[in-house]
Amino acid sequence: MPIERALLPCHFGEWIQGRLGADGPVALVSLLPSRVHVHARWQPGQGVRCHAIGHGDLDRARIARFARALGGLPQGRVALRLPYPPGLGTGMSTAGLMALAAFAGRAIPPWALARACVAAEGASDPLMLPEASRLLWASRQGRVMAKLPPQPRADLLAGFFGPSRPTRGHDQAYDDVSDLVALWQQDKGLAACAALASESARRCLARRGPPDDPTDALARDLGALGWAMSHSGAARALIFAPGELPRHGAERLREAGLRGVHVLATPRP
Repeated sequence: MPIERALLPCHFGEWIQGRLGADGPVALVSLLPSRVHVHARWQPGQGVRCHAIGHGDLDRARIARFARALGGLPQGRVALRLPYPPGLGTGMSTAGLMALAAFAGRAIPPWALARACVAAEGASDPLMLPEASRLLWASRQGRVMAKLPPQPRADLLAGFFGPSRPTRGHDQAYDDVSDLVALWQQDKGLAACAALASESARRCLARRGPPDDPTDALARDLGALGWAMSHSGAARALIFAPGELPRHGAERLREAGLRGVHVLATPRP
């Protein structure tokens, strides 16, 4: 049987993440970069396995929960080539589960994928849904809470700061961001969105750390419109208008302790 292949989307942190009200659900607005994918390859074999090249196997108990939620998966081995290490807040875990479903031999509705991801690991990014960056997403419930304006066109100076911190489904320790979501819905352009992302990130750092994170200061020093982060991981992104990346920006991020520094962009509308 020939090897089957698939491309899966990923994200790079969030524009906004927090609780909707002091006791409300954790919700987020994903930051989706263009031209970044997880490459997946499937071969038939014994059992259901998923291996991330260079990073090891996905947890078998997690895969078993995912398969049960979908009513079973075909036996075989999925090999993943990841653009980023897992646990850094870029959707690698959700993409790995989606890769298993991609070779199921049947069409699986996006809502069923979301429900299965939450059953498997307690939370999910909205990567299985079209226009994922336009969704206010309840990540612990696997449901859409609102449709939003499109994410703005931007150039991003991206990297990672801090340790790997895989998402924990029971983690509710986030600030209320309902005010930021209401402003996001007004669709006032890139500068306004960058300011909202910065405020969401600052609230997250104040509550969750790390206290020595240099990204806010870097954004000011480099003239960025703002910055975004993975609110439960290490991904960081300085936000610039298209074509306005500073030439010395990548060097400055490395000097400040960020690793894996690279350039991204959000897709054109």
